[in-house]
Amino acid sequence: MKVEDYTVIANDVFVLPEAVMKIKQLIDDEATSMEDIADVINYDPAIMSQVLKISNSALYKFPSTITTVRKAIQVIGTRSVYDLVLAYGVTQAFKDIDTTVVDLERFWELGVNCALLAKYFAEELGIKEAEKLFVCGLLHNLGELVLVQLNPELARKGSEVDEKCRPLAMQKKYLGFSYSAISAELLKQWGIPQDISDIISHIHVSERPAETKEQKIIQLSYILALNNVYGDYYSKYDDITPDMYESLGLELESVDNALDFSNLQLMSALALFSPSSFSLF
Repeated sequence: MKVEDYTVIANDVFVLPEAVMKIKQLIDDEATSMEDIADVINYDPAIMSQVLKISNSALYKFPSTITTVRKAIQVIGTRSVYDLVLAYGVTQAFKDIDTTVVDLERFWELGVNCALLAKYFAEELGIKEAEKLFVCGLLHNLGELVLVQLNPELARKGSEVDEKCRPLAMQKKYLGFSYSAISAELLKQWGIPQDISDIISHIHVSERPAETKEQKIIQLSYILALNNVYGDYYSKYDDITPDMYESLGLELESVDNALDFSNLQLMSALALFSPSSFSLF
């Protein structure tokens, strides 16, 4: 099967919450007001709760408590709130995946690690709406969950990584393409803003050279996260070349600081974005 074959089927199997699609339509409409978006979010208690929890989490460290969605939109920004709603909605769509096929805890740990690193670098470099990079990191590997649902045997084979075989090599060996290719195409089919799918489609350095600063950030974040999560196989800087951070104007100290930030925030961020944690709230 080709990338498009998997995503066409997945588009029918995995469904985004209606509120996510409605908010996307509102954001695309220039006549939409902040109140219109807040009303849609408030109508879905789960999404409303998630927006408020994230807004008041250590990811932002606002000096005062944010108690309303309208205030969250004012403080974080309309597009950033949408990105957070999207992250919740997509992870919710995959909440019933079979946990016996792949290690889902490690799967979400990789996504959250990559997300935290990408957000850190984006903020360090003064990129507006760093949440977009966070979402790209979080959702970059959704293709693996598509395989778990549609072809569990291939998914099992693709997860058999070790110190000699990195995940991309296994994916290309058994599929002929990467999980991120499925992720990017599925997000396109869902009508998610194309800048997100474009960044995700460039996540692997060996497949597509980075053309933008955001793509460079996601490539660096992915490899660092992979090495971090699979520390039993890989060392901290495996496959990291100086040009990957120097071309962004960063020094190695900044990379170390990003890893420290990611490790410090990991557990609290997992509690916010891992589907297994949603039942706790």
